[in-house]
Amino acid sequence: MPVIEFGIIGCGRIAQRHARYMQERGKLVAVCDIIPEKAIQAGAEFGADVFFSIEDLLKKSSFDVIAVCSPNGWHARHTVQALEAGAHVVCEKPMAISSADCQEMIASARANKKHLFIVKQNRFNPPVAAVKKLIDEGRLGKIYSIQVNCCWNRPTAYYADSWRGTKTLDGGTLFTQFSHFIDVLYWLAGDVKHVEAMLTNAAHKNSIQIEDSGAVIFEFVSGAIGSLHYTVNSFGKNMEGSFTIVAEKGTVKVGGQYLNELEYQAIENYTIDDLPPGKIANDYGFYQGTMSNHDKVYDNVLAVLRGSEAIAAGMMEGMKTVEIIEKIYKTAHWV
Repeated sequence: MPVIEFGIIGCGRIAQRHARYMQERGKLVAVCDIIPEKAIQAGAEFGADVFFSIEDLLKKSSFDVIAVCSPNGWHARHTVQALEAGAHVVCEKPMAISSADCQEMIASARANKKHLFIVKQNRFNPPVAAVKKLIDEGRLGKIYSIQVNCCWNRPTAYYADSWRGTKTLDGGTLFTQFSHFIDVLYWLAGDVKHVEAMLTNAAHKNSIQIEDSGAVIFEFVSGAIGSLHYTVNSFGKNMEGSFTIVAEKGTVKVGGQYLNELEYQAIENYTIDDLPPGKIANDYGFYQGTMSNHDKVYDNVLAVLRGSEAIAAGMMEGMKTVEIIEKIYKTAHWV
């Protein structure tokens, strides 16, 4: 297989993670950001050509795969532009901030006969993957309920002079911080039939246009019920990212700060053991993000291009996460 040539649109913090694994698996040809110093820094660090507009990037270079790492509200536009230029696309979470935009992205991928990968790296966390395997094998039986807790910290400085916290480019805390947890909830428990939610901005009234906390209850198509509590107001640091499944043949909890620890299991005639260690969290200095499984994302990209694997998280699943978040925001009551 010839060397895969990559490009990156958007040179923020997460782009560094993409760049590292691109370089290990191919060649990072070019980077682009409308903030010149970010593009210049990334280009120098990774030996890539530098562009300050996506139009110049796509006009002057050709790519096998482009990673879209721009702000949430630009994901759809940048993805479609890259697909139309003939590249496969790896789109960071969330896929977009509206299902209509997701539909446009899917139509473009199909029209241009290109793959559209959506980053869902929490699916690769060892305890999460182990529980998914149990469900697929029927070892837990019917799922009765699922509870998800996300208690993270995002200080005011995180939102300062940034697109984060804005309605147009961020879209909401469920999109930027917790879309991975919505994806895991859907991946494990199935599609959502009905939601009810309460939202509030308790601690960031002067710094963001969106909620900083929420409480949601779910009715799943399967008949299971669920709940989600999320906040970015955990004092001083991230506290927990967890889910608990209560099912016919077992109860399991995956927790830690980032869905990285198997905290409890009681399963009929079965024990989860010998889990490999998970990756460390993405460390951004004064805050931390989710687990850094982007190496597995890019392993899957290469395997798909070779024809040896299916896409681990494709565009239809990416849109499903957005649809569930839309349901939550549409029905939410603000307090």
